[in-house]
Amino acid sequence: MTSLAQTRFLLLAGASLIAVGCHSSSPSSAGPVPAGAPTRAATPALPSGVTTAMVAEGDSIFNNRSCKNCHLAGGAGGPRGPNLTDTQWIHIDGSYDAIVRLVTTGFTKAEQVDKQYQFSMNPRGGINLTDPQIRSVAAYVWSLSHR
Repeated sequence: MTSLAQTRFLLLAGASLIAVGCHSSSPSSAGPVPAGAPTRAATPALPSGVTTAMVAEGDSIFNNRSCKNCHLAGGAGGPRGPNLTDTQWIHIDGSYDAIVRLVTTGFTKAEQVDKQYQFSMNPRGGINLTDPQIRSVAAYVWSLSHR
């Protein structure tokens, strides 16, 4: 082999080993994870009775209907409604059931705990969401703070 041919062979062999090494360290491969290797946090299980389809439907309702008007797209929060992507809750404990109740009943300005947001939340999102739609919106909102 010439020097150029040897160099090309070694580069190709090295690239192949790197590719195999990357593939074998993927999360789907079997085998132990080396000590000190970064691990990916597990996604928390959805609450009982909640499906990924409900989360997807809730995402669509939330981001295309009245919810986004106060909480902004993706629940990031704004001047009219709090951030829903963190773990701090104003009116409730952040559980799925509590979110369902809050979306169902809403709250008045007089019930506003954090005076930073001077708006009420209308029952059923102010658009007469059905019970299944409320559960889907609640599933989506719950998922925002449990990623």
